[in-house]
Amino acid sequence: MTGKIVIVTGGTFGIGRQITLGLAARGHKVVAFGLEGRQLSSTAEAAIPGLRDELSRRDRRADLLEADVSQSSDVERVVRFAVERYGRIDGLVNNAAIGPLGTVLDTDETLFDRIVAVNLKGPYLTSRAVLPHMLRQGGGSIVNIGSGAGWGKPNMAVYSATKGALVALGAATAYDFIHHGIRVNTVIPGGGGIVSGMSLGRVGGDASRFGIGAPGTAAGRPATGDDIANAVAFLLSPDAETISGTVIDVGCFAHQGGPVPPKPKS
Repeated sequence: MTGKIVIVTGGTFGIGRQITLGLAARGHKVVAFGLEGRQLSSTAEAAIPGLRDELSRRDRRADLLEADVSQSSDVERVVRFAVERYGRIDGLVNNAAIGPLGTVLDTDETLFDRIVAVNLKGPYLTSRAVLPHMLRQGGGSIVNIGSGAGWGKPNMAVYSATKGALVALGAATAYDFIHHGIRVNTVIPGGGGIVSGMSLGRVGGDASRFGIGAPGTAAGRPATGDDIANAVAFLLSPDAETISGTVIDVGCFAHQGGPVPPKPKS
């Protein structure tokens, strides 16, 4: 599969960066966007220059834009750019998210509104913007990046709520457009140890704290951003043309009643 036109939200840092690199390596034309200023609970900032250098080093290309997924005018600008440059939109990856920790009591109304705006309103705005183009084309694929927190995790009240809602939004959209050749699926990162701006922000930027004690995966190691990118690439491909409304757990059991028990000591 080559030549697909794919928009990746939050596609300049962390898991989104790996998705952008992975899709570009497969020959897709990627339009990735994010914010260059540091966001709540994240270390991600000024990411575009570094990603541009990495793409050049690998002899790959992608269009990198600064835009806020929670602002309809920004989303419309990105979609307009993609259509004017490439003539169509084949895929959308809803990856942008913020994940401040806290209970209901710890989370004030302003913070609640921002988490919902990025994690739930963002995918609504992007899906709403690309769907008319996909309908005219006769098909397309949307992949949402969820979280095991979508089934509830301690000290993640509002983040969990938005990720649970994202699964429901994806399933409902899959139902609504299944007879139009548009597929909508959700990928859940799992296995522990995945380094992203959000995860680093939760531990004060200390990457050495990742992977230690993580349950890992069937591969015998924690999952990585590349593992997520591989699953996304599959769901965007013709190999997944019958798959819609599903959840793919990359790492196992992130949404099926985990956690995975610790690996036995040898």
